[in-house]
Amino acid sequence: MLTHYERIGGEAKVRELVDRFYQLMDELPEAWEIRKLHPADLSGSRQKLFEFLSGWMGGPQLYVAKHGHPMLRRRHLPFPIGAQERDQWLMCMRQALDEVVPDARLRDELHAAFLKVADHMRNRAP
Repeated sequence: MLTHYERIGGEAKVRELVDRFYQLMDELPEAWEIRKLHPADLSGSRQKLFEFLSGWMGGPQLYVAKHGHPMLRRRHLPFPIGAQERDQWLMCMRQALDEVVPDARLRDELHAAFLKVADHMRNRAP
């Protein structure tokens, strides 16, 4: 059985997904709440998400090799993440998935997985 990493198209497609995701976050006014939680220069965020998603999707464990266990919730605790921020993050990722991943089944699988992770990151009431 192929991993999500293999099904999406490997390194190049994961990078394309991440690049489009951050481009949307940077451009869409309706993503302002989540965008303001990120640094002005998104290059570090892009690289970390690319590294994380590579391993999370079943490819090379780039993030773990560089930074250790992701401990996602703990690493995100300093940032106020409520339902609005979660929803804006998911909106950007859903649109990026729709534009970058031609396989509808894979898109749906990844979106469902992202929904669980994004909801787990919430650390503020609504």
